[in-house]
Amino acid sequence: MTDKLTGLDPIISDDPKVLIAGSMPSEISLTNQEYYGNPRNHFWDILFELFNQETIADYQRKIEFIKQHHLVLWDVIGACHRVGSLDSKITEEEPNDILNLLDNYASIRLIACNGTKSFQTLNKNFDLEKLSNVDVLKLPSTSPIPGRYTKNFAGKVEEWKRILTYLPE
Repeated sequence: MTDKLTGLDPIISDDPKVLIAGSMPSEISLTNQEYYGNPRNHFWDILFELFNQETIADYQRKIEFIKQHHLVLWDVIGACHRVGSLDSKITEEEPNDILNLLDNYASIRLIACNGTKSFQTLNKNFDLEKLSNVDVLKLPSTSPIPGRYTKNFAGKVEEWKRILTYLPE
């Protein structure tokens, strides 16, 4: 069997309020060492829409954008085996230490799970009842791969708007 894939380090703002938790970066994202690096993924377009921001192409500027808006980007899975990029192909997953992140950044009030796999893995590996100061939302996946509950872009934006109530004006 091949070596396990290893995810990306978190991107953390100085005063984070919302952790956007993906499952595991795609092959393209891992190759480029960029969160949501597949240009077909809706993630960045959804965020830019939420914050009325013109599209940013440069990844370093995208990181600044994340930090400016009190967000954290990280994945629930830190390492796994996977052929291709589909979440359904993930095996032998090892979770990231989400609880330690929350301990170190007590300002985080929401874990926004980007899709079902992220939400299921979070629930499987962590006792969410212990997160008394943190809410958890399962949001529609930003993946370009059609799923069972796929919404159109406008529908995804509408669901993702829920994170805005946790952020400073």
